[in-house]
Amino acid sequence: MTARRVTVVATSPRIPAGLLSAPAWAVLRAGPVLTADPDHRQTAALAEAGICLEVVPPDVDLLVERAESGVVWLAAPDGDADLVRSLGLRCVADRSLQLEVVHGSYDLPGARLIDVVVVMDRLRSPGGCPWDAQQTHRTLLPYLVEETYEAYEAIEDDDHAGLREELGDVLLQVAFHARLAEEHAEPWSLDEVAVDLVDKLVRRHPHVFAGGSAADLEGSWEALKQAEKGRTSVTDGVPLALPALSLAAKLQKRGSRRGAPVPAYDGLAGELWALVARCRDAGLDPEAELRHLARDYRDRLAAVERTAHNSGEDLLALSPEQWESRWR
Repeated sequence: MTARRVTVVATSPRIPAGLLSAPAWAVLRAGPVLTADPDHRQTAALAEAGICLEVVPPDVDLLVERAESGVVWLAAPDGDADLVRSLGLRCVADRSLQLEVVHGSYDLPGARLIDVVVVMDRLRSPGGCPWDAQQTHRTLLPYLVEETYEAYEAIEDDDHAGLREELGDVLLQVAFHARLAEEHAEPWSLDEVAVDLVDKLVRRHPHVFAGGSAADLEGSWEALKQAEKGRTSVTDGVPLALPALSLAAKLQKRGSRRGAPVPAYDGLAGELWALVARCRDAGLDPEAELRHLARDYRDRLAAVERTAHNSGEDLLALSPEQWESRWR
């Protein structure tokens, strides 16, 4: 029995039209080539190669009929999954029918970031989301902080799946701010953000990209930053928006590079300042240590509240000794 063949060519919408694999070009040139999309993004590239597209409905029976002499189906960007699945089922029932899927192009690592840019542009453009259209760099500030801390919390909780989602929310903030920047008098986009980042990473890793020494990586990193930005103090560039404990630890660490001891201060703030120094001497992050203790307090207090609720006990009537017994 003569085999009948339907060949499906799948292409990525994130790769420029015409950049197809050699097997895909061979199949397409053998033809005939059918598609359901009259405006398929590969149309011009194929026409330039002398390949004509025949636009037909995405009908399984039609493709099976044309399979007698071999036919090529150029799939839509979504891969025409339902059509391919139906063809596969037909092949199971009819052994003389063969289905082959040829990948004309594959997504490169990071290609899905293009989708983020496209969706963000759609949300921000006329006819998009009214809320997104009203936002500015300043109105988005609270979300930038909030999403960062939610990712931080996912790491604290060892929530690997949650971290994936939270990093997506952080990425949204980056994409949103970059999209807003495209509307400024001197616009730039996510591409420029990526270019600057790559340039910075290459410059600051001479031991990787320029055959430099890997000795004292932290000192070399800071020296390169200081030279790039023309900083005159080791405290330049420390973001004052950091939480107070993190800010104190960062400044003390920077001061230690100049050999500066940690000065003493009076009052409760001075005691906190000294505790930060003690944490650093012990190799501990004061912010992380206090957060760990605060989370433990939250969990223990919630447990006491649950017990009291179930027993009908009034927590406000408890003595300090009774509270102490419940903390244990």
